[in-house]
Amino acid sequence: MITDIALLVNPRSGQGRTAAVALRALRHLRASGASATVLVGRDEADSLALARRAVAAGTGALVACGGDGVVNTALQAVAGTDTPFGVIPAGTGNDHARMLGVPRHDPVSAAQVVLDGAVRPIDLGRVGDRWFGTAFAGGFDALVTERTNRLKWPRGKLRYNLAMLVELARLRPLDYVLELDGQEVSTQAILVAVGNGQTYGGGMRICPDAVPDDGLFDVTVIGPARRDQIVRLLPTIYPGTHVQHPQVTTYRAGRVHLSTPGVTGYADGERFAELPVTCECVPLAAKALVPS
Repeated sequence: MITDIALLVNPRSGQGRTAAVALRALRHLRASGASATVLVGRDEADSLALARRAVAAGTGALVACGGDGVVNTALQAVAGTDTPFGVIPAGTGNDHARMLGVPRHDPVSAAQVVLDGAVRPIDLGRVGDRWFGTAFAGGFDALVTERTNRLKWPRGKLRYNLAMLVELARLRPLDYVLELDGQEVSTQAILVAVGNGQTYGGGMRICPDAVPDDGLFDVTVIGPARRDQIVRLLPTIYPGTHVQHPQVTTYRAGRVHLSTPGVTGYADGERFAELPVTCECVPLAAKALVPS
């Protein structure tokens, strides 16, 4: 059992639920005999500094409590080290928890995974010097996330749905150049996603066959289509059946260079970089705590 835990908390995620979730998890960890130190940064940079300090000091595990954003912060600290990371999900999307099989609706069960779960080495994606765990969005999906973050109302998934409607009204195919392990593909598309895990956006199975420890990304490309076709296609992303649509092409590669004008890429729900970017799959770059 891991007995020395650093609990990295983002109290601003999950529409204010995170503090209560963190408290329940913390009580369970300490009642089970673990020593748990709570880390709450003033902002993302401070949270990352606290996480890196805990890893350097030899914590037994760095556990992120909140949404996918705080998990992404934890990944920056543990990537390439022997320190395992865990997840106490309390956000809106919780796609890292989905990828790892961590219970998403019971913080006590998630905390128990931290205490007695198995350690599973997983791949991570890297863009420059930043790491991601789930998927990199580089098209319509990134534009929706960008608009979601600009909206002040409504809250939760309704805000995402409103942003999607706005971007659908502006929808147009973009000219992409992809390099997949050195092989160039020029195409028009409305969406290109580079997946280490299967889901993003709170359970959308954009890369339904992705495996996070096979050393490869799954790449999903949705080509040009009429707006009404896209409206019918989008709901099929949740079960992952969109890959059967003739407008959808999938690839597998360890290194993906993605170029198109006017798009800022997102990964793990976080703003990453303006395209062009290169996504590199780094095999077994992190150790995740998963149900045994």
